[in-house]
Amino acid sequence: MNSEHFETQAIRTQTEQTQFREHSVPLYLTSSFVFEDAEMARALFADELPGNIYTRFSNPNHEELVRKMCLLEGAEDGLVTASGMAAMFSSMAGLLSSGDHLLISRAVFGSTHQIVTRLFPRWGIAHTYVDPTRPETWEAEIRPNTRMIFLETPSNPGLDLVDLEWVGKLADKYQLILNVDNCFATPYLQRPTDYGAHLVSHSATKWLDGQGRTIAGIIVGKADLLKELRFFCRHTGPALSPFNSWILSKSLETLAVRMEKHCLNAMALAEWLETLPDTEDVRYPFLPSHPQYALARKQMSMGGGLVSFAVKGGLERGRKFLDNARALSHTANLGDTRTIITHPASTTHSKLTVEEQAAVGITPGLIRISVGLEHLEDIKQAIAHALEQSR
Repeated sequence: MNSEHFETQAIRTQTEQTQFREHSVPLYLTSSFVFEDAEMARALFADELPGNIYTRFSNPNHEELVRKMCLLEGAEDGLVTASGMAAMFSSMAGLLSSGDHLLISRAVFGSTHQIVTRLFPRWGIAHTYVDPTRPETWEAEIRPNTRMIFLETPSNPGLDLVDLEWVGKLADKYQLILNVDNCFATPYLQRPTDYGAHLVSHSATKWLDGQGRTIAGIIVGKADLLKELRFFCRHTGPALSPFNSWILSKSLETLAVRMEKHCLNAMALAEWLETLPDTEDVRYPFLPSHPQYALARKQMSMGGGLVSFAVKGGLERGRKFLDNARALSHTANLGDTRTIITHPASTTHSKLTVEEQAAVGITPGLIRISVGLEHLEDIKQAIAHALEQSR
């Protein structure tokens, strides 16, 4: 079924049926694929013939997932990895060399920070952090050896935004690779390629799966860059299992309806949290009080499923709040059907110094909520109970 509509592409893009005429794509749980003759084997290894050789780098289940994500993100090619961090690492390490410089938004996930500050220096890859809320400072940090700009928008967990149109023009001016972590928005809410992104990276573990079942990553983008990244991943081996690719391909069929509900719940919850006497610094991109509200409305179709706020009373009260929010899930994940609460300062971003945490908006009492698909009133009741018990 030919269509440009997101939902139809996510549902109707499928691997060709086998002789068994299955309606749902089968699992290809095989480590390798058989060659018809010696010439076919030679041609496949010489990249003269399309086809599968070995599941570490190609499999029909992977290919279906990549085709869907390329359509949804407006990309030319893609690949899948064993985790979101494998995708983030590969999308940078597969293209950067010793002596290169990376310009990176300060507001990124904690493990991305560790890669850039602890691992890349071993290989002579330098970096400069820039403030996502002050784009006017970025251009001055570009060096002759700068090769890539990496950012996430909205950011984790402060929900800061980067103007994709502006940074796309900056990357084009200096012929830099623009690599955007689109995990929090998903292609349903935001398409970085529309603004000039060359690569779009995902932790598919989050909203793309949506049910807390898998660990996976996805990179899509320009075909010439993906050719280099495919070589890197083929020989370093961050391979995803065909089963997880199959799960994620099925998950994409419901992404639109799930994200609609996540966003509606999150918007209503953020508005409610702003009215409470026990909370402060409520952040949600589509709240008029968000400092980048106009930008959010410009480049996102809805505000996403994450809300952050601070519990008045600091760290101690924040801990009590977490211990009393037992109707919600206290776990190190997000993007689930279940509402999840997290304390970034002591978990996901605990390896950052106090100064580094403050620079990305993480205060001791900050709570991140990944708003689930439960009834909104039940989510509110759980939060109200936890606030009352923490007083």
